[in-house]
Formats: sequence, structure tokens, C-alpha cells
Amino acid sequence: MTTTIVKWGNSRGIRLPKPFLESLNLKENDAVDVLTENGKIIIQKSNQRKTLKQRVEEFYGKDFETVLKENLYEFKEVDWGKPVGEEIW
Repeated sequence: MTTTIVKWGNSRGIRLPKPFLESLNLKENDAVDVLTENGKIIIQKSNQRKTLKQRVEEFYGKDFETVLKENLYEFKEVDWGKPVGEEIW
């Protein structure tokens, strides 16, 4: 299959036909790993699922314990007042 590299915002991308993806059991929003090897680009379905801890560390660029210490909030119940409509409490 031959395709063209196209501009996509500030990046570049390629379009892959649906039957091509279906044959590889890939669908929209699947995580994939993109590798280069011997002058080739390899796209493969990712087997790694990140935990919440890993995602937080990646987002903040710090270890999870440091993020927790820096972002401690006082959790308390909030009084929103009396019902004004037909809310069921």
C-alpha cells in the first residue's frame, strides 16, 4: 500500500484505510507504539496500560509521592443550601 505524508496541524501524519486497520485488529483510539528499526517505521498495538500513578507522574514530571505532598487539599463537605426545585435528597 502506498500513501502520502500530509500536514496535520504542526505535525505530519498518514491515513490508514479502515480495512487495513481491521486486518490488524486496530481501531480508533487504540494505543500504539511507534518504533524505528533499520530505516523502517513500525506501528504496533501497545500492550502496556498505564496506571493512574504512572499517568500522574508522567503529567507532573515528578514521582507520585511528591505530587501528593504538593497537592494536598482540605476535603470537607460543602453546604449547597436547601433544595429549590424538585430534587430528591
